[in-house]
Amino acid sequence: MHENPQDFIILPYSEGMAEDQNSPDALKAARDARFEQEFLPLINSLYNFAYRLTLDEDDANDLVQDTYLKAYRFFDSYEQGTNAKAWLFRILKNSFINDYRKKSKEPAKVDYQDVETYYNSDDVDENITTDLRIEALQGMIGDEVATALNALPVDFRTIIVLCDLEGFTYEEMAKILDIPIGTVRSRLHRARMVLKDRLKKYAASMGYKSNQP
Repeated sequence: MHENPQDFIILPYSEGMAEDQNSPDALKAARDARFEQEFLPLINSLYNFAYRLTLDEDDANDLVQDTYLKAYRFFDSYEQGTNAKAWLFRILKNSFINDYRKKSKEPAKVDYQDVETYYNSDDVDENITTDLRIEALQGMIGDEVATALNALPVDFRTIIVLCDLEGFTYEEMAKILDIPIGTVRSRLHRARMVLKDRLKKYAASMGYKSNQP
């Protein structure tokens, strides 16, 4: 069981509130309070995403802390009241690509050129792509599913986690991943098909039946 990721977050802290609400200390205290209110409740979701990317508890904790430190540094660029979760996930994803992925033993990225040409977003059958969410992810999260998910290439793994586990929209995923919405749709469709194929035998053993061949 991994340790609570909350234990790994170290943020600047101001003691007390100055009498003058416009003083630097008071402004900083108010800023810190807004930061904690908006972002700290999301720490468990961030850790889960980081772990799915790194597949290592220590790296996941480091990645979450790095994400919070960067978010604090650039907090003034965050528009309060917008999707804080999507903003943090994008920072975490960029940190993973820029720092952690370089030193990992993760296999080379999947070449999506042929996949995304074939699975044109206009031709994706939504009945097929949502079928996996119902059959595999919402009702079957367990050791076998986690193992199959973790075995996917990191880009397929990421898109499934963002959509099927975290519930982001296509538009939000496009912003987090810095890819067009059409690419999100086609990549998600392909990732679900790959995962579904790997889970077929396990699904049958658990009594889940697919309408697809």
